[in-house]
Amino acid sequence: MVQFPSPGGSNRSYGMGARQIYESLREQILRGVYNTGSQLPSSRGLAEELGVSRTTVTAAYEQLAAEGFIDVRQGARHRVASSLIGPELTANPQKQAGPGHLSNYGERLRGARRWPDYLPNRLKIDFRYGDLAPSDFPASVWKRTMNAVMAQRPARLAYDHPCGSRRLRQALQGYLWRARTVRCDPEQIVIVNGSQQGLDLCARLLLDPGDSFVIEDPCYRMAREVFASTGATPVPVEVDEHGIQTEQLAGVAARLAYATPSHQFPLGGVMPIARRHQLLEWARDEGAYVIEDDYDSEYRYDISPVPPLHSLEDHGAVIYLGTISKTLSPMLRIGYLVVPVELQQVFETAKQFADRHSPIAEQESLASLIESGSYENHVRRVRRLNGERREVLLTTMKRSFQDRIAVQGAEAGLHVVIWFNDLPRSRETPLVEAARYAGLGLHPISPLYHRQSGAGEADRVGLVMGYSALGIRQIEKGVEMLRDVVAQL
Repeated sequence: MVQFPSPGGSNRSYGMGARQIYESLREQILRGVYNTGSQLPSSRGLAEELGVSRTTVTAAYEQLAAEGFIDVRQGARHRVASSLIGPELTANPQKQAGPGHLSNYGERLRGARRWPDYLPNRLKIDFRYGDLAPSDFPASVWKRTMNAVMAQRPARLAYDHPCGSRRLRQALQGYLWRARTVRCDPEQIVIVNGSQQGLDLCARLLLDPGDSFVIEDPCYRMAREVFASTGATPVPVEVDEHGIQTEQLAGVAARLAYATPSHQFPLGGVMPIARRHQLLEWARDEGAYVIEDDYDSEYRYDISPVPPLHSLEDHGAVIYLGTISKTLSPMLRIGYLVVPVELQQVFETAKQFADRHSPIAEQESLASLIESGSYENHVRRVRRLNGERREVLLTTMKRSFQDRIAVQGAEAGLHVVIWFNDLPRSRETPLVEAARYAGLGLHPISPLYHRQSGAGEADRVGLVMGYSALGIRQIEKGVEMLRDVVAQL
């Protein structure tokens, strides 16, 4: 007789539903308890044994029959279908299918390094960079604009333009000119699902296997990985306090260069005008594109805004990349590319092939915020709030560690780099693990380096400390916890 284990350990489960009966029978068929051609209990008999209605059992049998597990014959007992499963699956239902073929791209992704940025955070305090404080989000304004967007009744529900909402692209055109002196037409703007999709489109369209690309060292790891996933080879160029060392580009042949000139990630350097022109000259000579990631240009504290590369270039060598992930929320997944005129059509087509277009309602809501001035008011507010958080972090770190630490990249952005002068690099893992055990999230800088040779900081512990998701008291408490963990080492 068929067995139906219950949570209490009995083999009889009164009141069980058709779904439970179906799943139990299906599992026993797959495991070979009922072989091909074996009879199943009658619906009446099974209903009596389980204490359920015959209708419930009949519904389970009908589902099994619909999926081809059993043959139903009028006036006869149901049987396991003769053509259901090969003997090898019946004998071992857990056996996995043979290895399937992956493309070269898939194989490269199989070997790519992963990191658990998306895992639930159960730490008491986490200095992870890139997160924002929920209290900073303009919830009431966003809700009002989203309600207004959803209240509009379009003539039909249809796909939109691959490059995004025309209204948002026009709003961004004005905003980019006011905020960053970027001159462009709305047709040059491509709305993407966060800056990461923008990087992915650039990688697919500009790189082939065997090509080379220039990347800062250290750098934003997701950029390096997505370019390398095409089969292209990274050419790491070292970074100093002024950003990428462009003099090292002499003799380098590459299809593109990725740079964060306005606030180098993670070290925070600002590229001076001479290096900017040197980078653009190299790109023109090589026939290469420069991808300018202006990921947190809204946050300037001790320095004035620096014009982007895009405003210096008249020959179409720069692809400008921006995002609202550092101003509104990374959960909204809205970013944008400003592409050269000659690349408009190919980026439009690639975006259409990728996902048709990004979600429109959120785009329309953002457009409304920009048009009304609410977005820029919000940026000014969160710049002030994050300036206060930054000041608290720097003050408490200096008070706790004094000359034991060196601070880098504090003039702008939403994170700082802290170097521990008296902690050798060999203590990095014990420090991070001890902190996590205490409920404190720390994030070392070493994974952001492509190579360690030649980097003077490689022999000491460095932490990338984000503060934009924390309250003032949390920052103070987090530094106290860090001080205790370092003391234990």
